[in-house]
Amino acid sequence: MPQPPTWAYLSLAASMALVGSYVGLSKLLVAAFPVLLLAWLRFGIAAVAMAHWVQRRPGDAPLSPHDRRLLFWESFLGNFLFSICMLYGVMLTSALAAGVTMAAIPAAVAVLSRLFLGERIRPRVVAAIACAAAGIALLALARDDASAGASASPLGYALLLAAVVCEASYVVIGKRLTGNVSPRRISALINLWGLALVTPFGLWQAWSFDFSGISPGLWALLGFYAIAASMVTVWLWMQGLRHVPSSRAGVFTVLLPVSAAVVGIVVLGESFGGAHVAAFVLAVAGLLLATWPERAAGG
Repeated sequence: MPQPPTWAYLSLAASMALVGSYVGLSKLLVAAFPVLLLAWLRFGIAAVAMAHWVQRRPGDAPLSPHDRRLLFWESFLGNFLFSICMLYGVMLTSALAAGVTMAAIPAAVAVLSRLFLGERIRPRVVAAIACAAAGIALLALARDDASAGASASPLGYALLLAAVVCEASYVVIGKRLTGNVSPRRISALINLWGLALVTPFGLWQAWSFDFSGISPGLWALLGFYAIAASMVTVWLWMQGLRHVPSSRAGVFTVLLPVSAAVVGIVVLGESFGGAHVAAFVLAVAGLLLATWPERAAGG
């Protein structure tokens, strides 16, 4: 295989870092909005922003029935269910629980890539996954000292595990889609599916919600969440995924819990110590193992 371009790796890294940032900040949003209303507003704002991405551009192939099915499942699992499971999971547990559980995403991606795409999992990628998981586990344990005693619901952990499977499915299905559909159009179409799926629930919760109690700062945060989650991160991820095998791309999901932890430390004032430094070193080691040129050991 040719070595993927550097910009493809940067796109994957930026996408997952943005996802992690809004996962961390979602703690503020779920305290102000009901979860289904929050998801509905997110998809609605993004639909307006991406309206010009829906139409097929000159040179784009028409969508086949197979592409349409994949777009639905990409949105249902990676947009709709991931958002619902992640938001409810964070609400019922803690940011710490989300960090621990999301560390399983790279392994889940590698397993699903093997099962559904037939991709070989090379030993170096296995080592990269192990470094990523160990780094985030260490980070989560270090944060546990600052949040000891916080109660967590078993349902919350189950929802976070479901979010892990949904995110891994999103990576694998996206790999199939990027061969036939442009990243811009994938982003717009799966967002529209997400909006259609959540609209009945969003309208139900909006009926009795007092919007006057939401501050301008929270509205701005909601705007960032909507554009980052539905537009920017999906586009960046699909751009990178066109050139990188999904099992290797899955290692970049380590940046999701890492950036969520950074938001917790910088924005929410959580403590930072030596264990956190070690966790970040392990995470970077995993990325280097996954992205170092394959021919370096050829001799």
